[in-house]
Amino acid sequence: MTLPMTPRSVTESVRTDAPDIDCVDLVRIFRTKDVEVQALQGLTLRIQRGDMVAVIGASGSGKSTLLNVLSGLDQVSAGRATVAGHDMVTMGRAERVRFQRTSVGFVWQQTARNLLPYLTAAQNIAAVIAIAGGPRGAARARRVDELLDLLGVGDMRDRTAAEMSGGQQQRVAIAVAIANDPAVLLADEPTGELDEATSEEVLGAMRRVNEERGVTTLIVTHDATVSDQVRRTVQIRDGRTSTEVVRSTRVDELGDEYAVAEEYAVLDRVGRMQLPATFTESLDLRDRVRLTLESDHVGVRRAADKPEPTAEPAVGAER
Repeated sequence: MTLPMTPRSVTESVRTDAPDIDCVDLVRIFRTKDVEVQALQGLTLRIQRGDMVAVIGASGSGKSTLLNVLSGLDQVSAGRATVAGHDMVTMGRAERVRFQRTSVGFVWQQTARNLLPYLTAAQNIAAVIAIAGGPRGAARARRVDELLDLLGVGDMRDRTAAEMSGGQQQRVAIAVAIANDPAVLLADEPTGELDEATSEEVLGAMRRVNEERGVTTLIVTHDATVSDQVRRTVQIRDGRTSTEVVRSTRVDELGDEYAVAEEYAVLDRVGRMQLPATFTESLDLRDRVRLTLESDHVGVRRAADKPEPTAEPAVGAER
């Protein structure tokens, strides 16, 4: 899909083609007096400028910790992470404040957490623009109206959060999050408190922001249905990226378009990868497996199984 060239897209396309989110061997360790927990265990993730990605995983898989690191709310224990050109490892306090005000927008799961309850929708957006030193007067008012219209909540302009539905609150929250034209939009379970129909409206609004404004968008969720709304889905297991599903459209010989979803295992730079649970359960793979190097693929078998004889000698290893 070709994204329209927004002001941000134009300047960035001239400046750099570097990914907006780039994590390599990311580790986050939480320590208490008696316990040490590794929430991220060498996670690697790259998201190109203008992409829209969902990160899914069960509770405790590390997805919320990842989002906190990328937003600057939490710090890295080891590894490397850059977001919109900012090094999240070496970032100082002053840069962190600038980064959170201008480079990244954030939408929380709890609708009430995204908006100041005593301000109207327009005032919430205007307040963010004012704090970051954005345009004033008529220019600010135009920007507020433009964002409300983009998210389909122009009629909510003069209403407070208590006067809106949950879906309306989340769409206003997205407008607030992109008020300063950030490079990256992060969303933590943005549909977690909504019904299915309202969830589709909110996700549609996020797609519109991604497509029309070129904002790199990362949605963290445990809801697998969200993955159908994005081009790429990354699954996290045990603090590492395990599999990816990439969606695209293709054209058959009759000229008709059809959707394709291809699943990939993620191979990190030291050769580690996680097999999907459905594969390991179906073939009863556990403890260790036998690997065979063929001419065009790697075979994975139960340790007790013997490889089929081949014309070419195979290289085998056990672990």
